[in-house]
Amino acid sequence: MPTRRRNQILKGKHGGMQLLLTEDVTHLGKQGDLVEVKGGYGRNYLLPHGLATIPTQHNLKLLESHKKRVNQAREAKVADLKAMAEQIARVPQLTIEANANEEGHLYGSVSEGDISKTLKGKNLKVEADMVKLEGMIKLCGLYEVELNLGYDITVKVKVMVVPLKQEKK
Repeated sequence: MPTRRRNQILKGKHGGMQLLLTEDVTHLGKQGDLVEVKGGYGRNYLLPHGLATIPTQHNLKLLESHKKRVNQAREAKVADLKAMAEQIARVPQLTIEANANEEGHLYGSVSEGDISKTLKGKNLKVEADMVKLEGMIKLCGLYEVELNLGYDITVKVKVMVVPLKQEKK
C-alpha cells in the first residue's frame, strides 16, 4: 500500500510548486489565486510570510470565509472614503500662508505635507501620500490639487497660497 505524505505539495505543469495565495502579492496574483512558483520562492518567502498556503480542501474553505470578511471590510472602507471625498468636495478652498517676497515667490515651497496638515486641521484625515502634486508650489496663487484617497477614489481641491501676514514695525 503506498504511503501518503502529509501536506504533499502539488507540482504544476512547469515543474514548480502550486500554492494558494492568502494575500495579494504584487506581480504574482490576487488573494485566492492558485499560482505556480519556483520551489525556493514558495518555501523561503511565500509560506513563511503567510502570503500563501498549500491548496487543501480545508484551506480553500478557510480562504473563502476570510475573503468574505476582507470584502466586507473593503466595502466599508470604500464607503468611508466616498463620504470623505464628498466632505472634501464641499470645502470651497484651502488657504495656506507661506513666507514670500513682494513678487509672490515663496522662500520655501508648499508640499504635500502642508496640504495634508491643512486638511487635517479641518478634521479630514488626508495623508501626505494621498496628495498628488505635479511638483512643488513655489509661487503664491490658486492651484487645483488632486487627492487620490485610494480604491480609485479621487477628488480635486482648490488651494490658495497667500503670503504670510507680517506685522509692520
